[in-house]
Amino acid sequence: MKPNVGGIDKIIRIIAGLSIMAVGAYLQSWWGAVGIIPLITALINWCPAYLPFGWSTCKTKEAE
Repeated sequence: MKPNVGGIDKIIRIIAGLSIMAVGAYLQSWWGAVGIIPLITALINWCPAYLPFGWSTCKTKEAE
């Protein structure tokens, strides 16, 4: 797995994941479990939804 999540994307995913989990816990809803998805993708730096589009938010090192 080549990393395709980086920088600000990772921070947004962590905040969104924790927020969804907190709201789900507060409302005692199963939606809290959905918050695990963006959190895991941020922690492993890889999102399967980016693959079909060839997207990546990681900085690339350009050859000199």
